[in-house]
Amino acid sequence: MARRGGSRLDTLRLLAAIPDAIRAELRIAIEAEAAAMVATMKRRVRKKSGALARATRYVMGDVSLASSANLSAGGVLFGDPDLTATIVSGDREAWYARFVEFGTDAHRIKPKNSQGSLYINGRWLPPGEGVDHPGTTAHPYFYPTWRAGKKAAKRRIARAASKAVKRAATK
Repeated sequence: MARRGGSRLDTLRLLAAIPDAIRAELRIAIEAEAAAMVATMKRRVRKKSGALARATRYVMGDVSLASSANLSAGGVLFGDPDLTATIVSGDREAWYARFVEFGTDAHRIKPKNSQGSLYINGRWLPPGEGVDHPGTTAHPYFYPTWRAGKKAAKRRIARAASKAVKRAATK
């Protein structure tokens, strides 16, 4: 909701000036759009264990990601936390969200030190020996959904704001 040419402080003042009744309706619209987008992402994600679908959610307010492997969309660098929704995918259990979204290149898996061993496919490898991983193909579910739904979500939120302002003006 930043104005072009306006400062961060100007934007925060404008957001703070929104009456509470309108803010409440805006928050409901923002949460509804975020929930709809999350539901679409959960339908599109590949489900082996279901952990990644469970780890896809939206959070209202300021969000800091626990890991760089998590994915996020929405949110703002500054603004009103009450009117900000951030969609997040990934957590401690589903730390691999980024790998599912973008895939991985072929790589070698090595033990952390030369005396260490790896336990792969039910057997221990000899100390210091690694294994070649063929990589994984990308199965995008997060950003395609975000890009496809962002414009319509903004339009529906703007419409909800317009209706809220009209309702407040007629009271």
